[in-house]
Amino acid sequence: MSDSDFETVVIGGGAAGLAAGRRLRQAGVKCLVVEARPRLGGRAWSVIESSGFALDLGCGWLHSADRNPWVKVAEEQGQTIDKTPPPWRRRSLPHGFPEGGQREFLLAQQEFFAKVGERAHKGPDVPVASLLPPNGRWNELINAIGTYISGAELDRVSARDFDNFEDTDVNWRVVEGYGATIAASGADLILALDCAVQQIDHSGKRLKIETARGRIAADQAIVTLPTAILADTDKLFLPQLPEKTQAAQNLPLGLADKLFLSLEGAEEFEADSRIFGATDRTATAAYHFRPFGRPQIEAYFGGRLAAELEAGGERAFFDFAVAELTRHFGNAFAARVKPIQIHPWGSDPFARGSYSYAVPGMAACREKLARPVDDRLFFAGEACSLGDFSTAHGAFITGVSAAEQALSARARR
Repeated sequence: MSDSDFETVVIGGGAAGLAAGRRLRQAGVKCLVVEARPRLGGRAWSVIESSGFALDLGCGWLHSADRNPWVKVAEEQGQTIDKTPPPWRRRSLPHGFPEGGQREFLLAQQEFFAKVGERAHKGPDVPVASLLPPNGRWNELINAIGTYISGAELDRVSARDFDNFEDTDVNWRVVEGYGATIAASGADLILALDCAVQQIDHSGKRLKIETARGRIAADQAIVTLPTAILADTDKLFLPQLPEKTQAAQNLPLGLADKLFLSLEGAEEFEADSRIFGATDRTATAAYHFRPFGRPQIEAYFGGRLAAELEAGGERAFFDFAVAELTRHFGNAFAARVKPIQIHPWGSDPFARGSYSYAVPGMAACREKLARPVDDRLFFAGEACSLGDFSTAHGAFITGVSAAEQALSARARR
């Protein structure tokens, strides 16, 4: 870094950090975005596989697309928006899950979500799982879906926080990759990649930010690190910020991993159809057949199952998927699928998980995490969002908000 003196430093080059950097650049502020990885995007990451298709190893859906600011960014970049309804808005394939059972399950799930909505803000906060019907036939599958939504089983998740999530039920995708869209949005910013931040000293008149590539001086910093990093890094701030550390600990990152498989004879399956590996247990995967009409399967693993499979290595995901798929389609099906790629987010040293959830009783920690410190330290990221957490657009909105706070503080000074 030939220039190590900036007005504002944005720590983290994911969706929140890039949105903040773009807003500051628009306001004419000399800003540096510092990212520990050698790439931009954070937990949004698109890769191109051998057939030329873009795979989103991180976030892949433009949730609440009718109000998602990344849609406009993607359109400005000339990306292709696919508005095909998501597989979870359609009936599953009937293998192991006949239509009568699917109707019963959808009714049970609807009643459960309604109960969560009624109970979430009455009295003390409770775990979401405590609101499942005793011995309910569909409890395990509802819990499995909870791991896809929150990255954690429902006994670990705050009912209040779960109900606070705001979704318009409009879900689109970017053909060229959501992660690629987010990364490209930072192309015109001043960047320091492969540059992990080791400490933020806010004891003096100006901030001293120690990195793997030297010290940076700044008037302000916008911190967009994942909660798993903030929760486990007591020495990140000098002096320490115990309230931030505690808030981050109460907003842990759940885990959701995606395995992409190639599929021979894919035309046998309708595009964007899906199947659950099992309907009678929580430790199961969801399989999205032919996303974008491609000859692939996108397999989704969440919660403790994803963590256990990560411990077994990437091959463990493939073996688990094959075992579930062959139970539905016969042993010969194993020869039709091959692994393409997976990224274990829990093992990623700069993420340590996928997206945040609040533990029971701690939904208010999102607001605590987002609070500025001394009009010099500002915080952003999906975990700072009260209603759009766990999404890239939640990260975007908080990034812009943190930038606006920094601009207002700068004007006051």
